[in-house]
Amino acid sequence: MNIEFVVPRIVFTANLQRHIAAPPSDAAGETVRAALESVFATNPRLRGYVLDDQGRVRHHVTVFIGSERIKDPVTLSDPVRETDEIFVMQALSGG
Repeated sequence: MNIEFVVPRIVFTANLQRHIAAPPSDAAGETVRAALESVFATNPRLRGYVLDDQGRVRHHVTVFIGSERIKDPVTLSDPVRETDEIFVMQALSGG
């Protein structure tokens, strides 16, 4: 009998991947922080593109769970379910 575990999936958008390789990843965790830390464990350079030196989401980065922007970019305590997709994108600006 095969037991398949379902975990949140993190997707880094193409505009962020221009700077660093960040393929979609399955990431165990019950919060956005835990899921991101799971990815950072295997891709430590990515941390500096997503989080500042205080561990908060950088000003030019936006994180969504599904279609909803996270409510807590400071401690990343937003809960995630096994079936959620977390999208991490670099905010675009200009005119």
